[in-house]
Amino acid sequence: MFHVDKDPHGRKRIITGGDGCRICVIFPDQTQKAERSKNVLDTSIQKNDADGSCAEEEEKLEFLEKYGNQYGYPESTTPIDELRSKEFARLAGTVYVDHAGATLHSDSQLRGALDDLSANLYSNPHSQSDSSIRTSDKVELARLQVLALCNAPPGEYTCVFTAGATSALKLVGEAFPWSSESEYLYTMENHNSVLGIREYALDHGATAIAVDVERISPPSSKSRNYERGNVQIKRRSPLQRPMGSWTLTGEHKEDQELYHLFAFPLECNFSGAKFDLDLVTQIQQGRHCGEKHSRGQWLVLVDAAKGCGTMPPDLSRFKADFVAISFYKLFGYPTGLGALLVRNDAARLLRKKYFAGGTVAVSIADADFMQKRDRTEQWLEDGTASFLSIVALRHGFAVINRLQPQNITRHTGSLTSYMATKLASLKHGNGTPVCILYGNHHHNNDDDHHHQANYWGLHCNQGPIVTLNLKRADGSWVGYHEVEKLAALSNIQLRTGCFCNPGACAKYLQLSQLDLRKNYEAGHVCWDDHDVINGQPTGAVRVSFGYMSTFEDCLVRRHSQSQLHLENLFSVCRILFYFPTVRYNDTHATTSIQLESIIVYPIKSCAGFSVRVWPLSDCGLLYDREWLIQNHSGDTLTQKKLPSMCSIQTSIDLSTGMMQVWAPNVNHRLAIPLQGDQCSGTSDLILCGNRAGGNSYGPEVAEWFTEALGIPCSLLRREPKSRKLQSRRRTRGVGKRDDDNDGGSTVASEISFVNEGQLLLVSKASIDELNQRMAEVCNTEHAPASVQVNALQFRPNLVLSGSLPNDEDNWQTVSICNQQFTVLGGCNRCQMVNIDQATGFHHSQSQPLATLASYRRVEGKITFGILLTQDNFGSTHQSVEQNSIVELETDYVKWLHATYGRLLSVGSKVSVKRRMIS
Repeated sequence: MFHVDKDPHGRKRIITGGDGCRICVIFPDQTQKAERSKNVLDTSIQKNDADGSCAEEEEKLEFLEKYGNQYGYPESTTPIDELRSKEFARLAGTVYVDHAGATLHSDSQLRGALDDLSANLYSNPHSQSDSSIRTSDKVELARLQVLALCNAPPGEYTCVFTAGATSALKLVGEAFPWSSESEYLYTMENHNSVLGIREYALDHGATAIAVDVERISPPSSKSRNYERGNVQIKRRSPLQRPMGSWTLTGEHKEDQELYHLFAFPLECNFSGAKFDLDLVTQIQQGRHCGEKHSRGQWLVLVDAAKGCGTMPPDLSRFKADFVAISFYKLFGYPTGLGALLVRNDAARLLRKKYFAGGTVAVSIADADFMQKRDRTEQWLEDGTASFLSIVALRHGFAVINRLQPQNITRHTGSLTSYMATKLASLKHGNGTPVCILYGNHHHNNDDDHHHQANYWGLHCNQGPIVTLNLKRADGSWVGYHEVEKLAALSNIQLRTGCFCNPGACAKYLQLSQLDLRKNYEAGHVCWDDHDVINGQPTGAVRVSFGYMSTFEDCLVRRHSQSQLHLENLFSVCRILFYFPTVRYNDTHATTSIQLESIIVYPIKSCAGFSVRVWPLSDCGLLYDREWLIQNHSGDTLTQKKLPSMCSIQTSIDLSTGMMQVWAPNVNHRLAIPLQGDQCSGTSDLILCGNRAGGNSYGPEVAEWFTEALGIPCSLLRREPKSRKLQSRRRTRGVGKRDDDNDGGSTVASEISFVNEGQLLLVSKASIDELNQRMAEVCNTEHAPASVQVNALQFRPNLVLSGSLPNDEDNWQTVSICNQQFTVLGGCNRCQMVNIDQATGFHHSQSQPLATLASYRRVEGKITFGILLTQDNFGSTHQSVEQNSIVELETDYVKWLHATYGRLLSVGSKVSVKRRMIS
């Protein structure tokens, strides 16, 4: 318990913790506290670092005054700070707020499980040996613990272990007694794993209907929808397949019992909104049906995968027929294990077809004879259960039971309430809200007097989730991918997108079916970075808390504008709206611009090599990104996933027609001919969301790269003409604009295995300025050493000298060696630029991306360098007189020109055409 004492003047406050520790905090004046908290985002910019520490202490003091009875397990023998430091030391320097995705295991939980497995012999429970009996006893004990978690009477419910919550839901779908007159109703706010059940229903000829459970006040007696108090259920358009398309026999017979299924989540994993469990009884009694839908028995399925971790259902009061549970969302470990709590009366209705080891009492191999076992869990659990994982459950339950679920609810609820309140209070200078919250927070609706957010207690209607989108002062949306990228700079682990809950996402973001289809046609799929399409968000940002979350995970940090620390979501909001984006230099360079370096990267994401003269092809530099490496599942490997790829060195000798490849951990070089058919097969691949063709090399080459990288992989070469740059890529404020008119609006040039653009150009002056900025940040933050980067950190093809810093942002075309290039826009940067290309290590301070984020953001992207494509790329030869190569002094260069025609040469003069700036 935290106690807060004040002196009569309000200048001094003393916090006394449960362990007797006393903290004295002195403040000069408390009268302006409310006004300061109202504009906390503006204040965070104006305060200097000396005030920051005191302000943070004041913020926590205010938090404890309001939430001290709920926060930190005041009645526990292990206060939250001690729990965090002893059990979750690995979180030091990390803000982890994705507990809705997966919560974290404690150190003692894992040690207990390891000690248990080390000290005891456990074996397959389908036997009569001593070790098998011991295992069976532990499995049965675990079943009772799961039932106890949900207060499910053992004589009324059975715990069936599954491979996860999804498997539990699938088991209900495939074994449910569907018929052609059955109905499957599910709330819009359901996970895909629940939506997937409708495939079983529709295949039996049943009707599937999405519904909305809404609160109204006061209740209306005239509504044709079911109402009880302030709740009504609205049906959406029914889904049904014609009889000819049924793959399973589902025609209903008159003498056959009729069963329907209603599914809803204990807590929406998108918004955290909780559903009233009174729905269970109402649905089972059929009070949601009109006369037309009154026949048959209704069963209820509750997806408790999310809500069970902080507020398990009470099945002694709300007797749902099926409840799905996920254990890694309860206490982090084990993964791959879930449970289905099934009411025994409902279990007798299931029609499970498949049988396996452990599910039958007897079966005959050459006769159609089988007798299933009597006990529910025996015939529903196919094969040998994951008994070692089940044995480990008791160590997770020990943590939950020590803290008590009701205390976890209060603890996480206090953090959720605090963060939702603070985020809802953030305003732009013109008074418009910064954050739009989704769920039952009700902070964005000033007219909502009937509903109140309850974060704990019997009337809890909001789980420990804060889902939001951010808006700029002009009303435009900030893409969730931009927020996620900025958060990742300081190791803030949160979740973005739709979280596999398309119904809730569409409902809260007000996306119609037509919108969703158009977004898909525009290339948007799950987990991509298409976060804003046609001015509307396609997903959201989700922050979710767990039992070990602390106030510091959501504290409003205050820093000076020069600092780039992003300790939490508030800091992300600050950098989004108060750090400047790209500043454009309108002054023309007065010095001569020259081509300083040419770098070719034959294999995507591997090391490149520098040259003084090199040919151009229709794809850019000859052989640049001509090859890539695939893993065994067909995914393209890059340094994002495998930084060690930078250790693979390459070189090409055009005169001999060979590419040499070598790596430090392989004792021989690989020689690959540039010409001739060396590939053994073709392969389709997806690159940057688009299909491409490739030709794969044989096992000898695959074995070399497998040894070099330590994972099974193979080498692919680009299929000619397989990738096109279909349209001009525009980035507002960088390169071309929509109002530019240079005689062509589209580019259909061929590209290799690059991400976008044929060539990437960076300016030495821009890199020098970046290094200066990083040094200033280092000096401000008293870091041990500043970070300095060179051009290779950005993997460019062309490096220029002689221009002004960031002047390339204003270029429209670039001409080198009489070859003209069109500027497509700025190059969007990601965490890959933080990888040291010499060592393969990530920089611990997230540099240089953290500094780039402070001044190089454009429309949600952090840009550095510009992308080019060739004009008139079909022309293959230039005359020596027209070619601006400095000197054709060697026979080799003369041979290059005669063979390839179009060359670029280091030292050549570069001319640029700037776009008009209005």
